[in-house]
Amino acid sequence: MPFPILNQGFNRTFRSGYLSLGLVVPLESYSANPTPTMQRHLERAQLAEQLGFAALWLRDVPFNVPSFGDAGQLFDPFVYLGLLAGQTQHIALGVASVVLPLRHPAHIAKAAASVDVLSGGRLLLGIASGDRPDEYPALNLPFENRGERFRAAYDYMRQMAEPTLAFNNIYGQPSGEMDMLPKPVSGRLPLLITGGSQQSPDWIARHGDGWITYPRNVATQAQIIQGWRERIQAAGLLDKPVTQSLYVDLVDDPDALAQPIHLGFRSGIRQLIAYLKALEEIGVNHVALNLRFNQADIETTLQRLADDVLPSFTATSGAITR
Repeated sequence: MPFPILNQGFNRTFRSGYLSLGLVVPLESYSANPTPTMQRHLERAQLAEQLGFAALWLRDVPFNVPSFGDAGQLFDPFVYLGLLAGQTQHIALGVASVVLPLRHPAHIAKAAASVDVLSGGRLLLGIASGDRPDEYPALNLPFENRGERFRAAYDYMRQMAEPTLAFNNIYGQPSGEMDMLPKPVSGRLPLLITGGSQQSPDWIARHGDGWITYPRNVATQAQIIQGWRERIQAAGLLDKPVTQSLYVDLVDDPDALAQPIHLGFRSGIRQLIAYLKALEEIGVNHVALNLRFNQADIETTLQRLADDVLPSFTATSGAITR
């Protein structure tokens, strides 16, 4: 069953029955330090597009929390998306994921729609309830009811795309005489729900335009994805895509067997391709590769991935030069 037609980024990245590959920003190795250097960050993003990767993924990390151990791309995701929108042409621009309870949904909806319009409809907006308790008291917000506020923020953002804004929500009661501009290019932002986000599996299947999950062994992941799609079908909806993250450290020996690292593995190119093919077979539609722990030169690794891995997953390739 095909996926819904949403915006350009969604349609180019996700195709039913196929897997595409994206990259998590920053495109650099910084395993020994929670803070990346961001050197050559724009050149590498543009290289990723030229090589044919389907999407770039940013994260929403408002505070550098020591226990988390990763400051992400340092820059505010929406400010950085604005830069990338103007410096790239085809590659999808994603956030995995904006923590809804930490921001007012009107600000998120305005910023997200702005990026979507400025990029020509390339935004993929991951949303989450947040999993770092330290961030909430810093903003004078409760951690315990983030699930309820996630649902309210979701509803508020969906209303922002409507022609009039007369509704009642815990985040506010916009008057029917006001509107929010710009509207998303297709009239609807692709909202991809991350993990459980303090919601029931049925709610996620009904309300998300896609689902972002974490690496697991293939057999377990297959069962979870099957359950996700059964809930979608039971709700009478079109099928929806599954995205998975994966940390990789690509070594020179193409036949090197996989060795576990944080949320991923170190291996040669053939083991990586075999794993990605297995994910494609069980219904994963997109994998966002994270090179934080990669020990080889980043440009060299990107080229190797483009030369040796992307050709096996060409159904959604966005290459503009090769």
